[in-house]
Amino acid sequence: MNLYRWPLVDEFVDRESELARLEQWWAGPERMPVNLFGRRRVGKSWLLRRFADAKPAVILASERLAPSTQLARFAALLEPAIGVRPEIPDLPTLFRVVFRLARETEALVVIDEFPWLLPNTEAESERMLSAIQAVMEEERERSRLKLVLCGSAIAQMQALMAERGPLHGRLLPLEIRPLRYPSARLFLDTLDPLEGIERFAIAGGMPRYLSALGRDGVKEVACSQILDRDGPLWNEGRAVLQQELAQPGVYFSILEQLATGAKEVGRIASGAHIENRFVNRYLATLGELRLVRRKLPVGVRPHSRAGHWELSDPFLRFWFRFVFPYQSELETGLQARDLWKSAVAPALSDHVAPVFEDLCREWTRASYGQSAQHVGAWWGPARNDLRRHGERTSEEIDIVGLARRRVTLIGECRWRNKAMDAAVLDEISEYKLPALRQAGHQLASDPHILLFSKAGYNATLRRKAATNPNLRLVDIRKW
Repeated sequence: MNLYRWPLVDEFVDRESELARLEQWWAGPERMPVNLFGRRRVGKSWLLRRFADAKPAVILASERLAPSTQLARFAALLEPAIGVRPEIPDLPTLFRVVFRLARETEALVVIDEFPWLLPNTEAESERMLSAIQAVMEEERERSRLKLVLCGSAIAQMQALMAERGPLHGRLLPLEIRPLRYPSARLFLDTLDPLEGIERFAIAGGMPRYLSALGRDGVKEVACSQILDRDGPLWNEGRAVLQQELAQPGVYFSILEQLATGAKEVGRIASGAHIENRFVNRYLATLGELRLVRRKLPVGVRPHSRAGHWELSDPFLRFWFRFVFPYQSELETGLQARDLWKSAVAPALSDHVAPVFEDLCREWTRASYGQSAQHVGAWWGPARNDLRRHGERTSEEIDIVGLARRRVTLIGECRWRNKAMDAAVLDEISEYKLPALRQAGHQLASDPHILLFSKAGYNATLRRKAATNPNLRLVDIRKW
């Protein structure tokens, strides 16, 4: 069997941990196929081609074709490995063929977008998977095949491993997640860390989006790639949902509500005009698809009613905030550059801020893990006396670090064009820390205070930091 050669191998970036896991599987005795899944555009196909490079491998990439046409194309791709073109009338036969081609020598076969090969109805799909399971049981022990099933339809790929499904216990799951910021920076053609954060807040951690938005000016590339009706990412938000959901209309409404920030269930229901009792079901589905997540104040119990829901992907937050509400206008004459000037530019800092706060929390976890094992945001009621007089109703703290349930650090993040001043310390001491105590949190005698600011810090704050070892002004330009 010939070695697979991928011509773009030198352009592949990062994914060291995922590659290492696949290489360990390849070199080990494990015979179970890998179930590799992840959201559309997360880089699964490139990862698998990089993994297959220089190995005896065949990659069978599914398309949305009639089953007979698709299987005929697979037969043609398998012919060089087998020596003759096999007859493949159905999907179980495909599995039998690939298991048998590796009886004498080890081989890798990747079936990309596997769910596209399955029947449309649940009953027919179940029967097909049962037939595939029977082939696997019959052929696996006599074969040296390493098989990867890959797919972007997360719900369907996870259903392959469901407890009552035919393939339960017969697949090794490997989820490919969006890149974190340090890895995403490798795709961005900028040395300015502030611009890097801004671009990441638009593109998120998907390699396809990062590649599209990583070059040229932020305004120019966003207008040409996302806001222009002929741009490659113009309809991306719809494509993501339509791939997973048969009737995505209600989900569009929910994601549009979350595009402007995290919200409680009641506010989501009100804004999307959905009855409260149905919203949790929709949110649960979106959570399973890795599109939203429930966010809790650090230190509270998992079943607390204080939770907020947020749209977890920065690109989709951008798309549902600045593209989805204006698509009909953009299709009928509104220019992308005019929308940028009127709607995007004035709200861009507000869009970037939550992503910046997430990055600050990640940095805190990595830098202060010994003194704070739990790091997150916190929100809750303001001091009782201030609430009684109507002066302040609630408090929010961007970063709170806990060690054995005791607050050991607190942090504030500002994505603004004005340098942070010493007033932030007064806010912390007069309002934030008392609210934490009132909520029942025990505070360390002298907690660390971490400050993060896009525009730096004024002279007074720098002088205070120079004399206070527990006060740190983080230089985000060194990230």
